[in-house]
Order: sequence, then structure tokens, then C-alpha cells
Amino acid sequence: MNRIYRTAEGERLVRERYAAFLKHWPVERQEFHIPTSQGETFVIASGTEGAPSLLLLHSGGANAGMWIGEVRAFAEHFRVYAVDMIGEPGFSAPSRPPLVSDAHAVWLDEVLRYLSVDRVSIVGASLGGWLALDYATRRPERVERIAVLCPGGVGRQKIGIVFVSLASRLCGAWGKRKLMERILGRPPAGPPPAVKAFVDFMTLIRRHFRHRMVKLPIFSDEALRRLNMPLLAVVGGRDVLLDSAGTKRRLERHVPQAQVVFLPEAGHLIPGQYPKVRAFLQESCA
Repeated sequence: MNRIYRTAEGERLVRERYAAFLKHWPVERQEFHIPTSQGETFVIASGTEGAPSLLLLHSGGANAGMWIGEVRAFAEHFRVYAVDMIGEPGFSAPSRPPLVSDAHAVWLDEVLRYLSVDRVSIVGASLGGWLALDYATRRPERVERIAVLCPGGVGRQKIGIVFVSLASRLCGAWGKRKLMERILGRPPAGPPPAVKAFVDFMTLIRRHFRHRMVKLPIFSDEALRRLNMPLLAVVGGRDVLLDSAGTKRRLERHVPQAQVVFLPEAGHLIPGQYPKVRAFLQESCA
């Protein structure tokens, strides 16, 4: 069993807070605990059954709760499946199979088979963006459309932030807070209660969760050329984790139907982009 939490008590606190957070899910939902070869996978389903399928893949160090502000709008047009990715701080198994293998694609095959989904659109952020692209390069015939925000695996992964991270640990809680501000930007002043609750939840996760300390595999040119579906990518020019210019260049060069939105002043967290994502996805419903 992988130890993805620092302590058993930390795991308990995160899981309890997550269960309480999901009580505020803004639309009717079903919860699935799906058996897979990687262990149990937790999925929240919302929206009309029979509507086009949409898979939501969250960023690293998060869970399906990150979609709580977007799911109502998505569910107006789609049958939405928000997945707790394996190996992350949700209700799915702590399994972390090698990223260089096809294990994650096989795992998603099993999840979609259980849900009786043959073809799906996918939205992914950061690590979830990498996972979305990995699946689409391996199973292009199953993917209708794909939208990714700051996806890993296309532009190079920057290593300078690693040294900043090591230095921040010497400064205790203050250093860790400043590190997260550098990566994600400062939290908004006077946020609404729901936003503050999620920020507090993410702070709790960072305190108790062991993040993946691996470099994401870079997709080959050949793999990117297999992305024959419409693709929207939104990247930030000031992303301290990923080379966004490289991401833009490679997607535009190798993905025939790529639309790349490059925001020069944005970092790794890019708020306010989901209306654009929804409009892109809804083109398939027209």
C-alpha cells in the first residue's frame, strides 16, 4: 500500500473534511465506488443521464471537490463524471502505477466501462491535463473533445522551483505559504464563503498529503499527432512549473485541431477560463 499521507491521523482529517465539503455539491449527484485493477475509484456523477458524457480530471494534490464551482454549468449540457484520481487525496485508492506505462489508460478504461461510457469529452487541469492527454493519445477513438489547463507532458517541466521548494521548507509554515503563492498566486482577498472553505481544505491537504515527486513523462511528437480530436489548451506565460511557450509551440505544430490560448501574465493557476471551456465543449452538442 502506498503511503500518500504523512500520518494516519492526517488521512482521517482530510477524508472527513472532504466528506463534509461534498455535502455542498450544488446539483443532484450520484456517487460511485468503482472496483478497478488499481483499487477502488470514487466518481461523482451529475447531469441528465443520456446526455453527452464529460469526464473531469482534477489537478495534483486535489480531488473532485475542485469542480464544485463549475459542475452546475457543465451539468446543464452533459452527464458529468468528476473522478477522484488514484494516488491523490480523495476517496480513490492510493495506487500510483508508473506514469510511463499504460496503467492509467487501462484504469480509465475500467472506470468508463463500469459507467457504460463508450465515448467521452475530457477536461483536465495540470496533472489531470497530463492524464487527459495520456488517455487521448492512447485511445483517440474514445475521446470526443479535450480541454486542458496548464497540462503537463508537453512543454518541459521546470526544475528551478524544486530548489525554491527545498529552501521554503527551512522557513516553516510561512515558507510553505509563500511557495504556494508563487505557484498558484495569492488567494483572493475577502473570498466568498465557498471559496474560503475550499482554500482552507487545500491548506489542510498540503499539511498532511505527500505530493508526487516525479517528473511527468513528455509526450513524443508521434503521440501528439494521434490527438485527432478538437483540443483546447489554456496556458500561462508565468507558469513556474511548466514551459508554457513550449507547450503552445508543440501543440500547434503537431495537433491538427489544437486551439491554444496563451495568457502571458498568468501563472499555473488560471481562474476564469471555464466559460471558454464550456463554449468549446458545447460545440459538439450543436
